Amino acid sequence: MTAPHDSGTVYAFGEFELDTRLRELRRAGARLHVEPQVFDVLAHLFASRDRVVTKDELLDRVWGHRYVAPTTLNSRIKHARKAVGDDGSEQRVIRTVHGLGFRVVAPVTVRGVPSAPPPPVAPIEPRALQQTVRFCTSSDGVRIAYATSGAGPPLVKPANWLTHLEYDWESPVWRHWLHNFSLDHTLIRYDERGSGLSDRDVADVSFDAWVRDLETVVDAMDLERFPMLGISQGCAVAIAYAVRHPERVSQLVLYGGYAQGMLARARTPQDVEEARLLTESMPAYWGRDNPAFRLFFAARFVPDGTQEQMHWFSELTRITTSPEMALRLRSTASRIDVTALAPLVRVPTLVLHANGDAAVPFEQGRQLAALIPGARFVSLEGRNHVLLDGEPAWTRFTYEVRRFLA
Repeated sequence: MTAPHDSGTVYAFGEFELDTRLRELRRAGARLHVEPQVFDVLAHLFASRDRVVTKDELLDRVWGHRYVAPTTLNSRIKHARKAVGDDGSEQRVIRTVHGLGFRVVAPVTVRGVPSAPPPPVAPIEPRALQQTVRFCTSSDGVRIAYATSGAGPPLVKPANWLTHLEYDWESPVWRHWLHNFSLDHTLIRYDERGSGLSDRDVADVSFDAWVRDLETVVDAMDLERFPMLGISQGCAVAIAYAVRHPERVSQLVLYGGYAQGMLARARTPQDVEEARLLTESMPAYWGRDNPAFRLFFAARFVPDGTQEQMHWFSELTRITTSPEMALRLRSTASRIDVTALAPLVRVPTLVLHANGDAAVPFEQGRQLAALIPGARFVSLEGRNHVLLDGEPAWTRFTYEVRRFLA
């Protein structure tokens, strides 16, 4: 039997306390008798309370590689519910998510720290790292610019909306991302077609073309197996690639992503109106001298940014692509729908999302984690869609990602 991955933490819910250090379940201070495997089931469910835990994950975590009949797990879940005053009908503490697994739904207060965070990585001077920009050609003849930086095992970042390989490298908004992930890896990223250093005048800006461009870049690098870091719309592209090529993807890190774009998830006339305003009307004004429209987008992506950071993001929208292409790219992103693909992902996945994200609702991150079997979900405190250097969410983000990829 494997040991629980979370020791030294006390989970308090209602009258109960689950103490993972003393391996005790207490009710109103009195210790309750719980079988060891039942305790391990409870410990893993509460440690993973921010997501759905699949049956396969529970079997692997509690019983390791030993074969266990499904009835055994059902029995342990039944006894776990009984131990915490729950039952199979009301499910006030442990809820069954049919077809997927189980999730803790009771309000939980946590005391103690599961493990000490690793020592901070010494800051590296921006000039100590360099990037190399190259080009490859997609199947329809579009030239895609890609860059490599750092050293070590590869980490592939699918393109997200509005990037410029050279401009991002020096920017106060993206620079810390690129330098951080170039410390332990060879970071590979590229500009999506229609923007940055990639071909600007292109006919096809479909979602399928985006996935083909990712295929082109990793083939040009001759990569066999690698993890991916998806950000925003890049999460959906990473998911589609992982489903098409499961043998080549080792891990997925998905930050600030969504399974459905703004128009795809719109349910009311007001939702549709807002989506069309943000994807069709606003980008059309970017070519004008008045930067107010571009600053509106900056305020959505980095609402807590400094004046310099807001100005940089505003300039990025102008430098990266034309207003006409920005409209086409936003339109494609707004219609993304990978709700049918996400459950087909079969690689370890870490999903992270800022709970106050002003650009992509927090619920979209939760949905993404619930759709991907066994995905771990981490909630970050903050409002910025692009995490800024120095904010607490960035520190937690880098710690969680580094631990997951290690």
